[in-house]
Amino acid sequence: MLRFLPLKLGRLYRCLKLLLVVGLFVVLLMNTHNLFASFQKNELTDRRFINLNKCPACFGTSWCRKFMNGQVSFETWGRLRFLDVFNVKNVYFAQYGEPREGTRRVVLKRLGSNQELAEIDQKICKRATGRPRCDLIQAMYKTEFARINGDVRLLTPEVVEGWSDLVHCPSQRLLDRVVRRYAETKDSGSFLLKNLKDTERMQLLMTLAFNPEPLVLQSFPSDEGWPFAKYLGACGRVVAVNYVGEELWSFYNAPWDKRVDLARQLMDIAEQLTNNDFEFALYLLDVSFDNFAVGPRDGKVIVVDAENVLVADKRLIKQNKPESYDVWYESRFEECDREACLSFSKDALCSRVTVDHNYYAICQNLLSRYATWRGTTGGLLHDPPAHIAKDGQLEALLDECTKPKKRYGRYQAAKELREYLTQLAAASASATAR
Repeated sequence: MLRFLPLKLGRLYRCLKLLLVVGLFVVLLMNTHNLFASFQKNELTDRRFINLNKCPACFGTSWCRKFMNGQVSFETWGRLRFLDVFNVKNVYFAQYGEPREGTRRVVLKRLGSNQELAEIDQKICKRATGRPRCDLIQAMYKTEFARINGDVRLLTPEVVEGWSDLVHCPSQRLLDRVVRRYAETKDSGSFLLKNLKDTERMQLLMTLAFNPEPLVLQSFPSDEGWPFAKYLGACGRVVAVNYVGEELWSFYNAPWDKRVDLARQLMDIAEQLTNNDFEFALYLLDVSFDNFAVGPRDGKVIVVDAENVLVADKRLIKQNKPESYDVWYESRFEECDREACLSFSKDALCSRVTVDHNYYAICQNLLSRYATWRGTTGGLLHDPPAHIAKDGQLEALLDECTKPKKRYGRYQAAKELREYLTQLAAASASATAR
């Protein structure tokens, strides 16, 4: 009887596929009118669709002229609204056109699911009126987002501390940087709040509280060498960023040499965000294959989801000298039954000068045999060539980087792993050039 089981499962699988195709066909028939309308209309010119009508309870208006002029339009499948049910993260691919520059691909983000965006409205109303529903625009002027007015010269740590990961432990130096580089104002370049209009100030503070990703991209821009996607602008509750390339997951089964190069870049990102001349440590609290992308031309790895980035000011930590500030912090490996989970203490990240969190996050969730994603295990460096597997050095370094056996072992393992991957990549490049 057991030998008939695969046959039955095969038939069941084919039936399910047929039902799915029939179901999609029926949905298309039921939405025929809407389907044609979707291709004829550019919904990105609709104020209500992009939630421009909710400003200043929005993320900005710097790109509104481009949206309203029809310079930004969804790519083919993005125009079909009935497919939004599968697009939980509200991330869309679009085309942006400039007369002199031609057309290029961009990514549009609503910075949250529909439920999360609805919760933003409720939280604003509760902060202003104590009720979950209200006139959102009037409510904004009754929240702390409006009370921090232009008479206050600086955005100070005690006002916004803990609002989001970006400002879990903010320094004045960080907040001055955020305000000075705020891209949703025409008068950027000043760290004084009084130079922002009331609406701009409210938009800045709301972004800082609900999803600070745009502020991370603006404060640590790609133009200065930071490994983040380039921020372009916003209109209402839609933010535009530069399209980087395919997500890292697409390269999970790429040739070994390619995966080695990507792994080397990931470790370089961990190093850059941890130790840099600016003495800002940017800790990645959400590390998964979906949060990185790879450039199609230069093969460069870029962080494309920066919502959960905690920034610690090492200069301030050295100045204030909290307890054990100069003791190296070791992230603790813990078994987890979920994908891409990490164990960390935000307070520890904020109070230590030397922290191994980024190495731990990259090694555990992306590179090592402990990495799990979409039902797979083994990480980006799975199935190495026989001579590398036999040598055992790669596996040993990955294990020590993820689950160290020695005290401070992860620091040394991360350093040696970067060097080892660099050697492998160089050897591969040399062999290809012959």
